[in-house]
This record gives sequence, structure tokens and C-alpha cells, in this order.
Amino acid sequence: MNRIEDPDTLEAALTLIHSRQHISPKRLGEPGPDERQLAIILNAGGAAPDHRRLTPWRLVIVPAERRSLLAEAFAAALAERDPGAAEWQLQEARDKAYRGPFLALAIARLGVALGKTHPQERLIAAGCALQNMLLAAHAMGFGAGLSSGTSLYSPRLRQLFRLGDDEQPLCFLSVGTVTRGSTSKPRATMADYTSSL
Repeated sequence: MNRIEDPDTLEAALTLIHSRQHISPKRLGEPGPDERQLAIILNAGGAAPDHRRLTPWRLVIVPAERRSLLAEAFAAALAERDPGAAEWQLQEARDKAYRGPFLALAIARLGVALGKTHPQERLIAAGCALQNMLLAAHAMGFGAGLSSGTSLYSPRLRQLFRLGDDEQPLCFLSVGTVTRGSTSKPRATMADYTSSL
């Protein structure tokens, strides 16, 4: 085990963790990560805790030339939920597919084929992998965020991303350059979430 003895290294790690913040895809623009930077970000996911090394999650990248497919799936999902949706609302749903230079869907693999590891452990592994990727993006100066919404659970999205019966969509991961800042909100501290048995 590698223990961090250097106070400067520890301080840098803690600064990275505490300075990271969610950046909405609406506030992410070009340039996005290049091929090398993207490999660093995505490979950080593989360092997440993963009981029995199952990799119980996967990412489906949505390249720029395929965003129109996602746009139509978003619009169809809205039309399913709200048959009376106006055209401007359908267009707003489509527009979400074009936000952020890098976009990927995170999917959890929860079926019995991966063995006895409980689905909750698998979800934890997926969450840790996503956090690693967010931190790696932040360390390189990119903004990044996770987003979801009702459309994520629509049959059209499941079909588009070819989700198996044992898979669940978790969220979209977006990475890019921050185009406009936001106000930092107070974060929870240990007093907010710890107690003793």
C-alpha cells in the first residue's frame, strides 16, 4: 500500500477533491478532451473499488455524429410522457443531446450473470468509477458533470443504447471546457453525515 507521506501531495489531493464541482452540460463547450486526455479520464474509472473485479458498469460514448439519434430519442421519450407537448418543448428535449463536447451514458450491470456480488455493491463500484473520472477531468482543467432525467428510463433510450434486461442506465457523463462559472454552494461536512453506534 502506498501511503502519502508528503504533506504537499496530500494537500494537492484534498484540494482536488474539495474544489471539484458539478458543471451542467449547458455550461460546457469546446474544446473537449483530446484522445490522450480522454484515455486518462476513462482509465481512471478502472481504478475504482470493484469487489471481485467484475467491472459491473460500462460506458457508451455518444460521438458528435450520432447525437441526432439521441436527440430524437429524447424527443420521443417526452412525447410518450406528454402527448400534448408543444414543438418548442420537443426541440428543447432534442437540444439536450448536443450539450458538452464529450458525452457518454453510464450503465450498471446488475444481473445474476456476474455472480453473487449484491447489486448495491455494483452500484457503489459504478459510482466510484464515475467519481474517479470526474476527478481526473477536473485535474486536467475540464468541467464535468453527471445528468439524468425521466427520459433516461424510457424504452426509446433503452433501445438506442441496446441495454440488456439486466442493465440499468445510471446517468450521462459530460466533459468539456467551462463556458460560464457558477456560484459554489456550501457542502456537507462530516457533522452532517456521521454518527456513532
